[in-house]
Amino acid sequence: MNSRNRVLAALNHVETDRVPIDLSGYRSSGISAIAYPKLRAFLGLDPKPIRVWDIQQQLAIVDDDILDRFDVDTVELGQGFALNDTDWMDWTLPDGSPCQVPVWTSPERVDHGWVLRSRTGRVIGQMPDGALYFETAYFPWANEDEPDHDRLEEAMAECMWNIPTAPGPLVEGPDGDRLLVEGARRLRESTDRAILGVFGCNLLEWGQFLYRNDNFLALLAAEPNRAHDLLERLTQLHLTSLEKYLGLVGPYIDVIVFNDDLGMQTGPQISPRMYREFFKPRHGRLWQRAKELANVKVKLHSCGDIRLLLPDLIEAGLDAVNPVQISCKGMEAEGLKRDFGKDITFWGGGCDTQWLLSHGTPEAIREHVKHQVGVLRQGGGFVFQQVHNILADVPPENIVAMLDTARGLIQVS
Repeated sequence: MNSRNRVLAALNHVETDRVPIDLSGYRSSGISAIAYPKLRAFLGLDPKPIRVWDIQQQLAIVDDDILDRFDVDTVELGQGFALNDTDWMDWTLPDGSPCQVPVWTSPERVDHGWVLRSRTGRVIGQMPDGALYFETAYFPWANEDEPDHDRLEEAMAECMWNIPTAPGPLVEGPDGDRLLVEGARRLRESTDRAILGVFGCNLLEWGQFLYRNDNFLALLAAEPNRAHDLLERLTQLHLTSLEKYLGLVGPYIDVIVFNDDLGMQTGPQISPRMYREFFKPRHGRLWQRAKELANVKVKLHSCGDIRLLLPDLIEAGLDAVNPVQISCKGMEAEGLKRDFGKDITFWGGGCDTQWLLSHGTPEAIREHVKHQVGVLRQGGGFVFQQVHNILADVPPENIVAMLDTARGLIQVS
């Protein structure tokens, strides 16, 4: 099996020659730009310039020698873009290390920290000195009694999470469609790794980005008609963008990644009843349309405990869920695999990042990974990934222990 076939087989619930591995195939499987050079040094690899492809979460581009070292089976579509030095600007990581960030992000030093601005000049993200990530600094509708939903796109442009990763602005302008297709085709021809197209299409989260979490949850409960109006407008925007996106790059990607953090540490943010009313029909329309437009599998990134929502997510057409946050109540691998393993692929859950990966010993991590993979790999339906990003404080020996254990576990049908 090559990497692409291995990932697709797992998504089709077929056991593979070894467990497919994702590292930096999209935002939530990435590695901190602070941790990344330490990993390279630990492995005895030559130093390389640190390029931060996700400024909000400070994630590094992972070079091919690392991907090859760990037999990584995935790559994110954006890695086929921003290949010119002019696409990057010099910056400094929170630990003082030199790096480069995309020129369109333009972090700005203000007082005792850094800020990100929208195209109108408004501060929409901030990272105070001592912090390791940018956080949202502005919610457009947080203080408006009755926001004008006709101004939705204008408001979305004032949110920090609207600052794109590559290709982003690189494919804007009259030649944008051609550049996007050429870059996607070039990447497809250069790799046999499964290519992930990160598309987003958040619904619950966009409500929270605009209104702020507390206000939007209150809106769902107290003003359902206004909530439906916003969510329907968002869905129509997403469908329009989805049709254009997959019309251009659909032939070159294998998995399309949607995002919506539905869970908390102890359960879903919303009840199953509320999910069915507001989100399930709209998720279903988006996911079905993606499959009509291209031969792709649909993956949802959703942090937290989402166990109660899994039956509805599956029924709505979801193929894979990530990051499988096993430290949350109800998200233990054994129960998930027993109850849902025939119907959905668990893309994640391979190693706890909330505590173990940062603080455990390499031996404890090896035993943990063996257990997780042993449970989740049976019958296919599993792609190995640690639960969310490899954080800045993770020792390189722990990263190596995790990935080497995963890649050494051979599956036997």
